[in-house]
Amino acid sequence: MTARRGAHRASRRDRRGPGALSRIVGVTGELLLTVGALLLLFLVWQLWWTDVMADREHADILSQLEEEWGGVDDQQIAPRQEGPPPVLPSPEDTMVWGTMHIPSFERSRFPLAEGVSLEEVLNVKGVGHYPETAMPGDIGNFSVAGHRNTYGRPFEEIAGLEVGDAIVVETEEVFYVYEVTEALIVDPGAVEVIAPTPGQPGVEPTERMLTLTACHPMFSARERYIVHAEFSYWTQREDGIPEALATPAEET
Repeated sequence: MTARRGAHRASRRDRRGPGALSRIVGVTGELLLTVGALLLLFLVWQLWWTDVMADREHADILSQLEEEWGGVDDQQIAPRQEGPPPVLPSPEDTMVWGTMHIPSFERSRFPLAEGVSLEEVLNVKGVGHYPETAMPGDIGNFSVAGHRNTYGRPFEEIAGLEVGDAIVVETEEVFYVYEVTEALIVDPGAVEVIAPTPGQPGVEPTERMLTLTACHPMFSARERYIVHAEFSYWTQREDGIPEALATPAEET
């Protein structure tokens, strides 16, 4: 009789199925799979889809600028102009007022807008100009920020810039040509890199400088990658493109 009761209890336990621990393990596994799938979808969105959308936005913006400004003869090399370059007045916040060319980059041209807001400028319009810093061609430090990955990644190749490489700012009437002088890595709080005299807050500027800023290392905001450049020359847009944007065949 005792043996039969024991067997009966065992059979009831078997019918009840796995215990609470097994059920917890199963639910936890399903949750981890779900979280993993969501993270994968987020990465696809962050690393691929934001680029797709930003590339479309940038292309539309550049097309609109071409319509407003008129085309430029890219077969004609414009002569260098004498004297100080003209300087634009400060534009309204978030306004796209120029483009930036970096010939050594695979993606070599980007819209240039006023401000460094992520939502209103950097994530949608391209490169952003730090308010209160100099405008292109002016004495001081014309400073800009751009994404290094995601959202069109205009400064993805910033770490590949070398001394002497050209960075060209295009506006409706003028091309401003700068040449890289140095690169450095700093902490995010090192705001002195965009001071009027780079690295020397409070010192009155005497040179026309340009500073690029981007997050460093790739896929991290732990530090900032900084490139300084010095103004070289300017040309009239109606005369064609500057030497810095010409291919070797066009220069001959």
